[in-house]
Amino acid sequence: MSKTRLEKIESIKTEIAQLENQRKKLLQQQREQERKDRTRRLCQRMGIFESMLPDTITLTDDLFKTFLEKTIITEQSRRILDGLLTAQTAATPAPSGAGSAARPATPPATKPAETERDGDADEGQDGGNVGSATA
Repeated sequence: MSKTRLEKIESIKTEIAQLENQRKKLLQQQREQERKDRTRRLCQRMGIFESMLPDTITLTDDLFKTFLEKTIITEQSRRILDGLLTAQTAATPAPSGAGSAARPATPPATKPAETERDGDADEGQDGGNVGSATA
């Protein structure tokens, strides 16, 4: 009788090892798929970006980074992004704990002097179109 119990124990140990290996393989496949999805997304988005602003293609990495930082840090770009995220979450309800809480929002009062200067320069160009799109 003790032999059959030992055999059962060994059989279960073997099964556990096989399941663990299967779990590792599935996790590896998941990570690989996530990498592929990210690479595809980056290529698609950069292609869209370069098609809209072809002059950025010749920029060095440092100049491109500076361009993005100066473009994204403006209050107008934050309002546009927040409006898009709000519209997206309204269209597709996210599970609890997700959404804009995952990304810290930049409050409008963080850089009042810079916002005033940037806002005055941008208003003349856009004529306030962004406000009507988000309102």
